[in-house]
Amino acid sequence: MASTRHIKSKINATQKISQITKAMNMVSASKLRKAERTIKEYRPFIKSVQNTIATILSSNIDVSHKMLEERKVKKTGYLIITTDRGLAGGYNANIYRKFFNDVKLKHKSSDEYFVGVLGSRGFSYLLNKDLKLINKNVINIRDDVQFIDILDLIQKMIDMYIIEEIDEIIVYYNKYMNTLNQQVTFEKILPVSNINGEKSKILYELEPSPQAVLDTLMPIYFQNVIYGFILNAKASEHAARMNAMNNATNNAKEIINKLTVHYNRARQAAITQEITEIVSGASALK
Repeated sequence: MASTRHIKSKINATQKISQITKAMNMVSASKLRKAERTIKEYRPFIKSVQNTIATILSSNIDVSHKMLEERKVKKTGYLIITTDRGLAGGYNANIYRKFFNDVKLKHKSSDEYFVGVLGSRGFSYLLNKDLKLINKNVINIRDDVQFIDILDLIQKMIDMYIIEEIDEIIVYYNKYMNTLNQQVTFEKILPVSNINGEKSKILYELEPSPQAVLDTLMPIYFQNVIYGFILNAKASEHAARMNAMNNATNNAKEIINKLTVHYNRARQAAITQEITEIVSGASALK
């Protein structure tokens, strides 16, 4: 049986780890609440853009845009949203697994698709795979998500779509359902097939023209749809890390309880051994 000193050392070390994981759980819970508020603040803007585009498209005005046109898919562009940090359970691993399973079924070779990746964890992982990466450098996804951080990659994907280097764009991310459930989701966002906005009669003039307004709004809409996915993925990340740290804390408590039992047994055995030695020594002196 291990010595009481060794067991006590393990208990102390596990208690310190438990304190760290509990603190990380509380930090992630706080960040999750902030992420939820950010998502709520974002929704009115994207809804306004959707309504304007839906109104233009539902009118009798003759307008068109390449982002709305279906065409034969020869090459696909994927955007994968991952994290910058670990300790979030299977958050990133679940995305990789889903992505590669789908790619294996859909494509015969890596020449049929391009991949853009957000988050240092995903970039480091996919960099060593046989993939055509759109971004050659890491694009970090900080907790206070900044649109300017992702703008270059998104614009590059738009340009690739416009010049028909890719024919569709699909985003993979962890969708935030609730604090206990984050679901790996993929959504096709180009070509835009359905604008879920409120259609209304145009009661104002669109300057310089409806076509010019649509040309301006479509890239903005696309960019902000991806931004919304990132905000959602960030909320999922905080929830996943909160759950992972909560599980780690609970596991640490179980280990401490088991070690405490072993410690008490070892201490009792040591005391019994000492008493036996004292009694034996006393008996020998008689």
